[in-house]
Amino acid sequence: MQPQADPFIAPVCHEEIEILYQDEFLLLINKPAGLLTLSGKNPLNKDSVHFRLLKTFPTATMIHRLDFGTSGILVVALNKVINAHICRQFQIRNVVKTYVALLHGHISDDEGVIEFPIAKDWPNFPLQKICYETGKIALTNYRVVERLPEPLTTRVMFTPVSGRTHQLRIHSREIGHPVLGCDLYGTDEAFSMAKRLMLHATGIEFDHPITGERLNGFSPCPF
Repeated sequence: MQPQADPFIAPVCHEEIEILYQDEFLLLINKPAGLLTLSGKNPLNKDSVHFRLLKTFPTATMIHRLDFGTSGILVVALNKVINAHICRQFQIRNVVKTYVALLHGHISDDEGVIEFPIAKDWPNFPLQKICYETGKIALTNYRVVERLPEPLTTRVMFTPVSGRTHQLRIHSREIGHPVLGCDLYGTDEAFSMAKRLMLHATGIEFDHPITGERLNGFSPCPF
């Protein structure tokens, strides 16, 4: 079954990309919320992290993505060899990513593991769904940072073990605490409580492909 065409047209993003780390092999950059990681098929969705970076770094390639509404840290390779090396680290789970999120309501446990298999929700592109028959294993560790009384929300630190599309957003929904500002998996109330998706990629750790040094990239959470 063919997926439905995505009618989404990204609004103009006026925020700039911030370079957090740079050497001759790779970049760590901070993606603003409201900017695509890669340009879309629709010519109106040409602006993206990759499109902007190519103007200064013509050999730049994206190793992984963040959702349009998610802000935070991304690794960018500056040649194909570096790209392949870091992609391999993702495959063997040598890359550790951390996210900060604001969730609707109060989570009862201070920490835990969310485990629900995720599959594409054909033909409802780009939605994902929980499916125990066709879904791929998805694991998310979480730790409560603080519980806020007004409005009733929980700030959490997510450390995903797997990297499925929309994993943190759909996992949050499944435990009854959707991410504030989430248009795909949130309740109307949770969506209306924020002007943006309250999800930020704050940290990433991996081995530098050339030096072998463990890089610890950090992007402060803006909310």
